[in-house]
Amino acid sequence: MIYLQLFWSFLQIGLFSFGGGYAAMPLIQEHVVTSHQWLSMPEFTDLITISQMTPGPIAINSATFVGIKIAGIPGAVVATLGCILPSCIIVTLIAKLYLKYRNMALLQGILNSLRPAVVAMIASAGISILITALWGNGSAILLSGTNWLLAAIFAGCIVLLQKFRMNPILVMVLAGAVHTVFSLITG
Repeated sequence: MIYLQLFWSFLQIGLFSFGGGYAAMPLIQEHVVTSHQWLSMPEFTDLITISQMTPGPIAINSATFVGIKIAGIPGAVVATLGCILPSCIIVTLIAKLYLKYRNMALLQGILNSLRPAVVAMIASAGISILITALWGNGSAILLSGTNWLLAAIFAGCIVLLQKFRMNPILVMVLAGAVHTVFSLITG
């Protein structure tokens, strides 16, 4: 039964996550954290971090991670297949249709209208992860409850990325190293 739940959940995620992995994060969160409670919100935040640091799309990495955690290797295979199956079918069909109708104004209008929704979904996921990181799971957003170390690391990362145009992978590694060093020092 768990295999069917994993497959069905990630099939829905794969089917309705337009805009890539970042746009899929709210859907993954809804299924994995809220509906099935396979992961807690801090575990979900860790999942997103791990999925970004490992090669491959976020949704597929998430499916594999959740599948392994819930049902081992067979669970990972089932969840990953559920996640990629809709994309394989949809991309094949859309490629055929796009080649046939690519110059049609209606098609261009539909694609342009999807962009704001994708941006909103990415922003929603980012804000949710930021709130969890800085104020914890289920905590009120209060100045006294802010994790100032993580806030400083976040601000430093923004500066490194925007002002100095550093490689995002290097920034992630530096952020992890700074957090680890401070965690070891403060015990």
